[in-house]
Amino acid sequence: MQDKLDMMESRFVEVGQLLVQPEAMADMKVYTQLTKEYKELERVVVKFREYKELVSNVANAKDILKTEKDAEFREMAKEELDTLEPQVEELEEELKQLLIPRDPNDSKNSILEIRAGTGGDEAALFAGDLFRMYQRYAEKRGWRLNVLDLTEGTAGGYKEIISTLSGEEVYGIMKFESGVHRVQRVPATETQGRVHTSAATVAVLPEVEEVEVELDMNDIRKDTYCSSGPGGQSVNTTYSAVRLTHVPTGIVVTCQDEKSQLKNLDKALKVLRSRIYEIEKAKQDAEVGAQRRNMVGSGDRSDKIRTYNYPQGRVTDHRVGLSVHNLPAVMDGGLDEIVEALRIADNASKMEENKA
Repeated sequence: MQDKLDMMESRFVEVGQLLVQPEAMADMKVYTQLTKEYKELERVVVKFREYKELVSNVANAKDILKTEKDAEFREMAKEELDTLEPQVEELEEELKQLLIPRDPNDSKNSILEIRAGTGGDEAALFAGDLFRMYQRYAEKRGWRLNVLDLTEGTAGGYKEIISTLSGEEVYGIMKFESGVHRVQRVPATETQGRVHTSAATVAVLPEVEEVEVELDMNDIRKDTYCSSGPGGQSVNTTYSAVRLTHVPTGIVVTCQDEKSQLKNLDKALKVLRSRIYEIEKAKQDAEVGAQRRNMVGSGDRSDKIRTYNYPQGRVTDHRVGLSVHNLPAVMDGGLDEIVEALRIADNASKMEENKA
């Protein structure tokens, strides 16, 4: 671990020097890459330097205990050791966590797609509840949520709603939400008070740049139409809404959020790139070998990951066996406890892989 940390510190100093060179500042692509690398290294190096200072202080205290005859000095050194040694152990664990290979997508913004599954009108209502949950969570995190396209359910909620999430570490936090979310409750339309089970699927995709996924516009069929709001009323009379069909994969993306066709096209292309990226990444994982399926799950949208039980006021995440008995708070965006449990489980799994 020490050798790896020493190398990272050397690279941190090197990148810092490169960032102030005229050549780097003149090339925005290079400058952006170096800035990103600097920030990634900084979070480790700051802790490493703090760790080295503590280790040095521990060594000094031990030397005093070996050489000092004065009882008062020896007592002071012993007290200092009792304080410092637990801090050293704590920082060692932090550094081990920081050295876990990070998903390069973690710092990216995300595309959030929620679709009603089994359960008819109740599934659409639940999809709407999930969207509001993520909307509140984004507000608490200081993220920006922007709806790109939606199809409302006949009794409320959404058959489908697609949005972007922008902010710090969005994908790294939200990636664990992909999968099937199940709800158990008495629907408003149920006259006999029976509990029904419905579901909605959530997909969280990293927002990718043009350089990461090259799209051949000859492979894309573009259709335009007048955007419409709830109930079918016209939002505007120009053909600003955009529907893109990627012919090789059959992926269809629509966007009617903006009044400008160009802005809708740009947003639709972002979603299309993210979906194609997801497909290509799945292919690569399959070629390398069996995709890692640890206790947190693969993130596959076919996995049943969580149940929201209204009669018991309970939310259970099946991947880590965590139950939170405060469903109203969770539905109001209180996801931190669940997200943290998933993150810890994922890191533990990665640490085991690194040992193997």
